Amino acid sequence: MTVKISSIGLKGLEGYRVQVEVQISPGLPSMVIVGLPDVSVKESKERVLSALRTMDAKRPNQRIVINLSPSEQKKNGPLFDLAMAIGILKEYGEIKSDISPDTLFLGALSLDGTIEKVEGMLPALISAEKLGFKKVYLPPDPLIPVDMLEGLECTIVHHIHDVLTSISGHCLVSHSSVKPQAKSSFNGSLYQKNFSQIIGHEHAKYALEVAAAGGHNVLMSGPPGCGKSLLAETFPSILPPLSKQNILEVISLYQLANEQLLNPEYAPYRHPHHSASSVAIIGGGSYPKPGEISLAHHGVLFLDEMAEFTKKTLDMLRQPLETGKVTISRVHSTVTYPASFILIGAMNPCPCGYLGSPSHYCTCTKKQIRSYLNRISGPVLDRMDILLSLNPVDLGLKNRDTDSSEIIRSRVIRARELQTERNKGPTNATVPFETLIRTSFLTEKQRKFIKQMSMNHQWSNRVEIKIIRLARTISDLAGETRITDESIWKAVKFRRNFEGKEIKAKTSLET
Repeated sequence: MTVKISSIGLKGLEGYRVQVEVQISPGLPSMVIVGLPDVSVKESKERVLSALRTMDAKRPNQRIVINLSPSEQKKNGPLFDLAMAIGILKEYGEIKSDISPDTLFLGALSLDGTIEKVEGMLPALISAEKLGFKKVYLPPDPLIPVDMLEGLECTIVHHIHDVLTSISGHCLVSHSSVKPQAKSSFNGSLYQKNFSQIIGHEHAKYALEVAAAGGHNVLMSGPPGCGKSLLAETFPSILPPLSKQNILEVISLYQLANEQLLNPEYAPYRHPHHSASSVAIIGGGSYPKPGEISLAHHGVLFLDEMAEFTKKTLDMLRQPLETGKVTISRVHSTVTYPASFILIGAMNPCPCGYLGSPSHYCTCTKKQIRSYLNRISGPVLDRMDILLSLNPVDLGLKNRDTDSSEIIRSRVIRARELQTERNKGPTNATVPFETLIRTSFLTEKQRKFIKQMSMNHQWSNRVEIKIIRLARTISDLAGETRITDESIWKAVKFRRNFEGKEIKAKTSLET
């Protein structure tokens, strides 16, 4: 007969059901694993057999064949070790009890039978919940929030003997009695930087508040030392805490990338150096791993000195900025990782950095300036919602009372709640345009104004749509149910050029 044990295979963050089929037949003592296993899966043979030798079970010398179904999917990683061992013991008759197909086995085996955690266990558990599994045996891992996996009974096992004890009906520790990892409540005061500490830049602070409320991308330009990096580093302090589902997604991505996540409740903030390769930014490798854009999922990706990144790398951001995900194709596999993030870019206005500076003389020619600005291609620039030109501030001036990050965050959370109710989930930056227009009616006068401004400044249709999205967010911050004329005008003003020249237009749609 053939024994079937359930496990999970991973393709990026997506998991699929794997049936570990075990058959023992007369023949020379051997163990064969089929079903497109990679090297790490083939090596499971030695780990599983060594673990079984530590048990006092009678096993005749026979031929063992293990098939990992579906056979057309490539299998990688030691995730199936435990399922193989349980299947062999069941086939040998060491396990008398029936094993439900809704029971899942995850974990690698040490030579002494100890069950070890492996990479990708959390995304496998999330997929198991979606696939309808009811119970799972897994090794202890303090980084996995098992208390957040509702509808899935998680049984923590340390040794293969623990699995046999549980299957036979004896009491064993499960997730309901396992002490979960201590959860830290969201406390925005833990951020090291606060908007109340930033002198000046009131317009930039408001622009970043709009960006946080609607999930909009921002590009800042200004002389060195004017505060671009400071504003970007303070930006995460006004983002709302992540939801339970978002926390699980972020933890899963960081586990797959083998990166440390300090506090999963905070929106992730990634700040790669401009010398980083396109693979490091986008993701990749022989077996594709998440890149910086995926590690910034539900958070912020800050590209300082954005014009110093290679043009190829920046252009590779175009698709993820539109779709919120990235698909990486390699010989071994094709995987898709989520990559929904707020992009904040910072750059100098020219190669020397002092174009428009009141205290330094710019030594760049017009050709050099144009060549430098062209490093940000038109399609990438189109995908930036807010363009800001910053100038240095006088640090000797007394900093007037400004809202703290906590106060700004409260306004951002209220605006996000309005969007969630109206858009059924997505932010204004990502909601389908048809839904945005249906729920936020524009008057004929407003449409004509946006069209006229687009013609005057040669804006693309994408920019026109982004202005509407920005205006919707500005109205949400103001508590307005409709897109107001004032919000459209403010959204138009956010489309500035890098020389710092503001759009010249009348301040009222009626005039």
